[in-house]
Amino acid sequence: MNHAMPLKGLDFAVIAAYFAVTLAAGLFMGRFVKNAGDFFSGGKRVPWWMGAVSAYMAMISCFVFIAYAQIGYEDGLVGVLVFWSTAAAIVLGTFIFARRWQRADVATPVEYLERRYGPGVRQVVSWCGVGFRILNNTVRLYTLGIIASQFLGISLARGIALGVAIVLVYSCMGGMWSVLVTDLIQCVVLLGFSLAVVPLALDAVGGLGALRAALPDHFSFFQGHRGTWTFLAAYYLIVFIKYNGEWSFIQRLTSVPSERDAVKMGLLTAATFLVFPVVAVLPAIAARAYLPDLPPELHERCYIEMCIRLLPPGALGLMVSAMLSASLSTLASEFNVTANVLTTDIYRRLFRPQAGERELLLVARVGTLALASAIAVGALFVAGLGGAFEANKLLMALFGVPVVIPSVFGILWKRPNTAGVYLCLALGVTSGLLLKFLWTGLSWEAGTFIQVGVALAAFWLGALFGTSARERASREALFRQLNGAEKGSKN
Repeated sequence: MNHAMPLKGLDFAVIAAYFAVTLAAGLFMGRFVKNAGDFFSGGKRVPWWMGAVSAYMAMISCFVFIAYAQIGYEDGLVGVLVFWSTAAAIVLGTFIFARRWQRADVATPVEYLERRYGPGVRQVVSWCGVGFRILNNTVRLYTLGIIASQFLGISLARGIALGVAIVLVYSCMGGMWSVLVTDLIQCVVLLGFSLAVVPLALDAVGGLGALRAALPDHFSFFQGHRGTWTFLAAYYLIVFIKYNGEWSFIQRLTSVPSERDAVKMGLLTAATFLVFPVVAVLPAIAARAYLPDLPPELHERCYIEMCIRLLPPGALGLMVSAMLSASLSTLASEFNVTANVLTTDIYRRLFRPQAGERELLLVARVGTLALASAIAVGALFVAGLGGAFEANKLLMALFGVPVVIPSVFGILWKRPNTAGVYLCLALGVTSGLLLKFLWTGLSWEAGTFIQVGVALAAFWLGALFGTSARERASREALFRQLNGAEKGSKN
């Protein structure tokens, strides 16, 4: 099945106009960037509702329309249940972590690690975190490339290059404020046209009742191997750990003015992730009845195929823009926050402590370009890992969990120390690799539970090696700040 060029002239005009408006907004916001603080955190003046929209857009991408759509096509409402793992992670994380991140009062998501453990841990986690985010974002770029190649009739490599070029322009020029403003535009378009596809898809198969009659198994939340309790428990666990350690989410929690704003931001973000999975997965379920003969290698493209068949010219172009913008928003956020760590936690700390604001801003933009190049190259190899969902699941468990645990639980638990961080990283990654490539008889679920258990145990056992007086004093001061009562100015 080949739709090399489904877009018409009107669609291309709509796409061009859409991205012209988006880029103009991003470039306009660049006028307000005066220093690295504005570039990375919006000067801590971000309204909570804007932070919520941006956090939502930072956590979705074309991955939604590829990976979760594939699950919807193959297993039905299980795709919604798997997708809801994000909402559960954010709700729990908001109540557990949001106020603590606000009280930490940090410029970068790993800055507090120096106070918590020491300068060595800050550097190690910074480097490891940058490496993991490069790997993680290759999956997002891969899904963007699939959509670009399907709709625009270009190769995967060219689709990736096009997406990277667009996101680099406005993220480098305007930093956080560009990301926030363009996120608002993209969110409105994405939600509007995603909602429009649902009735069209249902009408194409004779309505919701006809679809349920044709695919009764697809309307069970526990269909297929991804609908088992063990799979869901393992997946929800790693999503909770990973998403609450997401630098882009932490960055937004710390960019709003107060603790109360951080909580409201987190809850609004979670609410969007309760609604959107239904909107995103239902057309994929309808595709199973409308396009029952899609070969397995095209299951990832079922949502795209429905859009091609059901949307008229012009509307199809705007839907393509919305789908592409989902990834562009995510990547802009990831580029921004990762460049923040490269600039603040690595460049200034290791190489140029005396660097001025203009120099740091230049390094931030050069770092963003370097990150984008590395991610673009890596995206070309995602298909070899089994596609978007399998690659994301693999990378989250293998590398995301050990890298994130010291940040996520280090701000919550006082006892773990520097030795625990190094043990967590070493034993967590090693056990994951062994369970994946050596002890192949274990299921993914069992391997995930074992690896998380090993990483958490190692994180705690490091305390047996002793804690230096300097680390203990710094840790005590930090936890007095984290556990302190909410200040009147933060209400």
